[in-house]
Amino acid sequence: MDHVGQTVTLSGWVQRSRDMGGLTFLDLRDRYGLTQLSFNLSVNEALCMDARKLGREFVIQATGIVKERESKNAKMPTGDIEIEVTALKVLNAAQTPPFTIEENTDGGDELRMKYRYLDLRRETVRKKLELRHTLSKLTRTYLDKQSFIEVETPVLIKSTPEGARDFIVPSRLNPGEFYALPQSPQTFKQLLMVSGFDRYYQIVKCFRDEDLRADRQPEFTQIDCEMSFVERDDVLNTFEGLTKYLFKEIKGIDLPDFPRMSYDEAMSRYGIDKPDTRFGMEIKELNEQIAGTEFVVFKSVIDEGGLIGGICAEGCADNSRKQIDELTEWVKDPKRGMKGLVYVKWNSDGIKSSVDKFFTPDQLQAWMEAAGGKEGDMLLVLAGNKDKTQKALGELRLEMGKRLGLRDKPGFNPLWVVDFPLVEYVEEDGRYYAMHHPFTSPNPKDLHLMDTDPAAIRANAYDLVINGVEIGGGSIRIHDRGVQQKMFDLLGFTKAEAQEQFGFLMNAFEYGAPPHGGIAFGFDRLCAMFGGVESIRDFIAFPKNNAGRDVMIDAPSNVNPAQLDELGLNLA
Repeated sequence: MDHVGQTVTLSGWVQRSRDMGGLTFLDLRDRYGLTQLSFNLSVNEALCMDARKLGREFVIQATGIVKERESKNAKMPTGDIEIEVTALKVLNAAQTPPFTIEENTDGGDELRMKYRYLDLRRETVRKKLELRHTLSKLTRTYLDKQSFIEVETPVLIKSTPEGARDFIVPSRLNPGEFYALPQSPQTFKQLLMVSGFDRYYQIVKCFRDEDLRADRQPEFTQIDCEMSFVERDDVLNTFEGLTKYLFKEIKGIDLPDFPRMSYDEAMSRYGIDKPDTRFGMEIKELNEQIAGTEFVVFKSVIDEGGLIGGICAEGCADNSRKQIDELTEWVKDPKRGMKGLVYVKWNSDGIKSSVDKFFTPDQLQAWMEAAGGKEGDMLLVLAGNKDKTQKALGELRLEMGKRLGLRDKPGFNPLWVVDFPLVEYVEEDGRYYAMHHPFTSPNPKDLHLMDTDPAAIRANAYDLVINGVEIGGGSIRIHDRGVQQKMFDLLGFTKAEAQEQFGFLMNAFEYGAPPHGGIAFGFDRLCAMFGGVESIRDFIAFPKNNAGRDVMIDAPSNVNPAQLDELGLNLA
């Protein structure tokens, strides 16, 4: 309203037009929103007729006088005013778009990705990229105030065998040799610590050639950070501070101090190392309550040192047989691999169970009470190998939480998960693999176990989890060449292999490497969390689809055979 009476010039796209007889109205869209343009047939017939010829998405420039609207639109920020147009210029005509450029569009995912430049015109998508910009700006503001320095690291690096698959780039100048695109700037940020840059950060593009999901893309962005002369709590406090700052600035939320939970506790209570703590339904071990049974299935599990565990679904005693059968098939899916599901229902008329011919009502009620159950609840029980059963119960807990609407709760529950295992043994390969990466430091209290019991070593590592989503992770790094060599030995590297692949880092450790540690936040995941959705795609300007393709530019694609000849890769 402050501009009423002023002459202004606006440029943008025609969102829609309305012919009201003597009046024609156009909604003009630009990056800042919509503004109504009005054309009066009795005032300027030619101008009004020109306006009626404009189609959707025509690019125009309009000059006119700001007027107060007679019929105000409270749903538009500019709904109190309109522009009475005195001059109109068509800057570019447009074909009819393949889908409507509206908040609720009629375009499917693939169509919108093919015409992503049109999809980006929609306000709902534009606002997601504006949120990404804000998050980036605030991250830099916070880290700058904490004396971090932003340093760019190389994009063409050396391929390493650990972790996900690398994207490989052939070298024309070095025939038969290849670069890799970085999965992370890990070794470079450690070298920056050796170089004396005691606080580094970078909002950096990373690449992993892996299967895609809603929260994964082949190229993604992370907030990558490293600090020197620190212990674990220094890193956690600094980046808990960053997280609180972002939530306060973007959501207006004051988060309390983040609780800390060990990996073992997370797996025992939730069956997953990134628990969603917005709801209960925690896993309860029932081995003690069931010990001594002659029921063959449970007896064999107990005798073999396995786990009988359950989760209590509140208010689900009235679940139908069909619902329970669906859950049974769900846990038997090869991804979870359980042999079956036992249920116990506590109804007003007593206890009912799929195993009630093997156990008394008192025994079944004791299970329910041990799991925190009460009348009206249903206990779901799985049994088998401990690790496998814990994970299956964790997935079942999340599935029941989803079905009961418990994962849609408002609010944010952050926590730090700490004390991960340093390594895990894979029977099929007959070797240990790093749980995080080979540069993660063992807990100082467990260093003596490297030669005797590697599986028992705790890593000096940590993950930030919010509402069941891993937002970031990191560790205190190894900075001693001897310990790093022991780690490579443990992971099955020969000394020659370790020197060939990581000799540059181990050599650097001999020139005064400080103690250091860091963390990386999934920037795209943070954007999606602040935006209130699971998929990260809309927060990336030009994302890939689930097959890893950019359908807009049709990539990946074939290249000219001459290029392959130059690279020594022509396989024809």
